[in-house]
Amino acid sequence: MKDENKPFNDVIDHFNKIEGNAANLAKTDLKKLPKPLKYFGYFMIVFILLSILLMIFLNLLN
Repeated sequence: MKDENKPFNDVIDHFNKIEGNAANLAKTDLKKLPKPLKYFGYFMIVFILLSILLMIFLNLLN
């Protein structure tokens, strides 16, 4: 089994070290986010969904 987090050449490895790119994005645990950030994300998702539903409803009234 090949290690997916290992860079495939020296240029990518150098870029990851210099730019600070996260090599372990697949292992990120989203449940460990701070509560205000999680609640803001939930708010944005609900806001977008309600906005879409409201736009559809208002278009049907016209």
